[in-house]
Amino acid sequence: MFNFLFKKENRVEELLYSYIENFNLIQEHFDKAILSYMGEGQYEEFDFLKSRTHKFESKADDIIDEINNLMYGKVLIPDSRQDIMFLLHSIDKIPGTMENILFSIKYQQIEIPSDIILQLKDLIRISMESCRTLSKQIKKFIENKKGIRSLLNIIDKNESHCDYIEKNLIKHIFNSEIDPFLILQLKELIINIGNISDQADIVSKQVNILSIKRRV
Repeated sequence: MFNFLFKKENRVEELLYSYIENFNLIQEHFDKAILSYMGEGQYEEFDFLKSRTHKFESKADDIIDEINNLMYGKVLIPDSRQDIMFLLHSIDKIPGTMENILFSIKYQQIEIPSDIILQLKDLIRISMESCRTLSKQIKKFIENKKGIRSLLNIIDKNESHCDYIEKNLIKHIFNSEIDPFLILQLKELIINIGNISDQADIVSKQVNILSIKRRV
């Protein structure tokens, strides 16, 4: 259980698990928020879920700060310490992207055309699946278990699928007759949602590299 880095630093391990749990809560509330917005215009529910997403995103930052302070306050292997903090900051880009998406939807008041909702839901669903798979992969890394590579393959496949959906959506909106300003809003929204799976794929590859370094 992470003994290769922290034989006595149980608090660090606890915080890492806490971060993963919090990361999962961010995904859950983001998913519900954006789907509620696209559903039946449940704006009050959207606002509540958006605020909860922000709350858990802020907590994630606090957990990273605590891990950072704890790690740098002890005598640890510099390379290992740097690897873990780099990984955490890479993961944390995903909650930041989710919060920015919800912020844009609310304050730009983006009108989502009904004819792209199904594909957009698919893009979100597969992106969330990648995030959940990433959480499992990170747990396996912490616990020094096998299966990291197979989870990487799932995330990589999802990223390719999301890229395909993203391109089709952008092509569709530019071939439509909707307002040009809305086209730009939708394009930015689609790209930002697509970035979730891109970032998950990047982090997944980093986890795989760290697991290989452990064995060398």
